[in-house]
Amino acid sequence: MFEYRADPEVCRYQAFEPGSLADVEAFIAGLEANEFDTPGTWFQFAIRLQDSGALIGDIGAHFTAEDPRQVEIGFTLAPQHQGRGYATEAVTALLDHLFGQLAKHRVFASVDPRNKACLALLKRLGLRREAHFRQSLWFKGKWVDDVVYAILRPEWMGR
Repeated sequence: MFEYRADPEVCRYQAFEPGSLADVEAFIAGLEANEFDTPGTWFQFAIRLQDSGALIGDIGAHFTAEDPRQVEIGFTLAPQHQGRGYATEAVTALLDHLFGQLAKHRVFASVDPRNKACLALLKRLGLRREAHFRQSLWFKGKWVDDVVYAILRPEWMGR
């Protein structure tokens, strides 16, 4: 996880930018206390290759405290595994679980609009752009835009 999360190309759009293996260990330890589907918490899943079990990324679900029927998602994939459909497969599986077994109402992603690959994946899966907030986040020493994509349960289930 440290290898891909510390990669400058990967972490340029993400808040978690580990400086050491200890940072990743602390990140994982902080997540271990979270129970799945607990309002106000993030839950992270590993993305592994089926053949070897090698870790190639992670995908998270944030069960919002304001309304736990809505879930924010985020995902990270090692650069050498991007463009092969792994992120699409992982996000699809997570959306199937969130809308199927958990019957969540709405899933959304908050994305830096410069992250073209992420935006393309969300659009491909049927999420729609709901908002574009101009210079709304102070991120890594500068103001950046934030774009929100979302999908509702009936839209996902009826695709």
